[in-house]
Amino acid sequence: MKYLSFLLAIVFVASPAFAQDTLLHVPKPDVDAEIAQFEIADGFELNLFASDPDVANPIHMNWDAEGRLWVVGSAVYPHIMPGQPASDTVTILEDTDGDGVADKSTIFAEGLFIPTGILPGDGGAYIANSTELLHMKDTDGDGRADETRVVLSGFGTEDTHHILHSLRWGYDGLLYMNQSIYIHSHIETPHGVKRLNAGGIWQFRPETMELEVLARGFVNPWGHHFDVWGQHFATDGAYHEGINYVFPGAAYLTAYQMPRVVKGLNEGQPKHCGLEVLSGRHLPEDWRGTMITHDFRGHRVAHFRVTDENGMYTSVELPEVMKTDHVSFRPVDVKMGPDGAIYIADWYNPIIQHGEVDFRDPRRDHEHGRIWRITAKGRDLLEQPNFDAMSEDELADMLDVPERWNRIHAKREMKTRDQARVMAALGEKWASIKGDSDADNNLRLEILWTHQTLDVPSETLLTTLLKSEDYRVRAAAVRVLSEWYGRIGDDKLYIERAGKLIWDEHPRVRLEAVRALTRVKDGDAAEAALAVLQKPMDRFLDYALWTAMRDLKDEWLSDLEESGSGLSINHTNVLYALKALGSREAVLPAIQIYKERRVDDQANQALEIIADHGSSEQIGEVIGDVIEYADANQMNRLVDATRRRSVRPRGELSGVVDALSKDLQEEKRLAFVRAAGAWRVEEARGELETLAGD
Repeated sequence: MKYLSFLLAIVFVASPAFAQDTLLHVPKPDVDAEIAQFEIADGFELNLFASDPDVANPIHMNWDAEGRLWVVGSAVYPHIMPGQPASDTVTILEDTDGDGVADKSTIFAEGLFIPTGILPGDGGAYIANSTELLHMKDTDGDGRADETRVVLSGFGTEDTHHILHSLRWGYDGLLYMNQSIYIHSHIETPHGVKRLNAGGIWQFRPETMELEVLARGFVNPWGHHFDVWGQHFATDGAYHEGINYVFPGAAYLTAYQMPRVVKGLNEGQPKHCGLEVLSGRHLPEDWRGTMITHDFRGHRVAHFRVTDENGMYTSVELPEVMKTDHVSFRPVDVKMGPDGAIYIADWYNPIIQHGEVDFRDPRRDHEHGRIWRITAKGRDLLEQPNFDAMSEDELADMLDVPERWNRIHAKREMKTRDQARVMAALGEKWASIKGDSDADNNLRLEILWTHQTLDVPSETLLTTLLKSEDYRVRAAAVRVLSEWYGRIGDDKLYIERAGKLIWDEHPRVRLEAVRALTRVKDGDAAEAALAVLQKPMDRFLDYALWTAMRDLKDEWLSDLEESGSGLSINHTNVLYALKALGSREAVLPAIQIYKERRVDDQANQALEIIADHGSSEQIGEVIGDVIEYADANQMNRLVDATRRRSVRPRGELSGVVDALSKDLQEEKRLAFVRAAGAWRVEEARGELETLAGD
């Protein structure tokens, strides 16, 4: 017992969570002293862009098209005092003289209650404010919001560091935002009530009010971004899997009512907060496309390289961007700036979260905060584009600049322009592309995404890119096909088009096609998706198909009952679908397959379903065949499942007794011995006693 107590003491002291209880010395908030303790990556340097009193406890930040940094923070966090007024703010920071230091600070909005996300756009800014997504505007030009609109409401607030957060514009014109495990959201929209219990990532089109769940799960996902080909990645501040590859319909650790989840790319990593995919001419070539996130408990800014190997992503950690022993350095957000520099939001607090120590712990810092700026030595910084002054042709030219955030700003500016002129400019830009390089193919994809941003479907562009020689373009185009479901062709044509892509040579295209087919609630869509089993599978593709069968359950189950259905006569397909379903509804079809097959691999798979989900009566329907064929593996599978589920087969078990007296191979005899004991076959007692004395 003393030894156990000693081990527990070591674990608790070593853990960053419990280390906060032993923190006796809180350093003074001296910026120069803090800078002196930083270690910065070779070839880079650091300066302070902004600090208190202009920012305090910064949580989230984003740049607008004018090159201003919008920041939300919360002095109220983690919990408001009784009678304390909500006093949190949105601050706009500007570097007016271009020296890399903010010299102008404007309070855009105040009186907010723990705002955890900020995103400039649509003439103002979207703000995650507890239960609501707000849009606030300055209509009189004084720099302060004077108009507030509740865009969405009904987000849960069960835990203040899990509420709606991490707002980001997508390459596709959608607004993405996250929530975490303890939150239960029920959002009423013109398209029906949308629900997300526990964590996940939302996608939202403000102009149409279409709100959907992209992915479910995670514990506390405070990082979400996309690569240049439109593939999504996320980080989590409360579990240990590093960078996560995210795709539609996927579910991750803790996902509500999901018995199977997708694993991250860096199992065993510390908890990470925030995520940025680096881009732009200011950074060295080998840094572009790499990812930055924060080990906020370890006081360091982590750096990863994610590579694509035939559809399977791998992630390797690189040397840190910056690190320190300063206990108040808490990096929580990271964004590329319009000058090409990397900006780090530093919560600056010796105490983090609120589960480990008291809400009112006096060591909590409610006054200080930092925004750090990291630049590459000896490399030119970038000029801020003036999007408002650009012509439509100039905006189209921005779609292939190396700075990806500028591409998104250009698309958003196009939304404010005359649509006919924008379409003409995009047409000319498309016609100017002559080659087939990565840059050319990526530009073609950006033009398609611009159509998506403008909400103007183009069947011509989509069809062309679905046939691209570049699998990354094809995969992204399938995602657009899914988003345009119902707007290009009828369901039959949609299934036919997506069904052909199931046979694509690249697994990521096949994955996107499988998920696209779930848009159509039709048994034919399930049939088309299951055809992917005839091609090589990887873990991401297998998961996509598994979720697709669950999403289309009602459709293919009803088809399964109809004679002549392709799904019902293809045992390989139907067994996959039944195993994905994983419920009692799968048992009756599995019994039919088992009775047809009995002793081959498909029979074994069917028996697994029966054993795991069947009732006593249903297991009793097949027990006679299992006994007759004396299959040890099948018998052991039944015994293990019935023991685990505390289920005893209903029906005639005398065959177990008869089998014990036969001259069977040892493994078969042992399987029947186990069955007799597990199912308490009293008639076998004498034979078992004899065997026990052998």
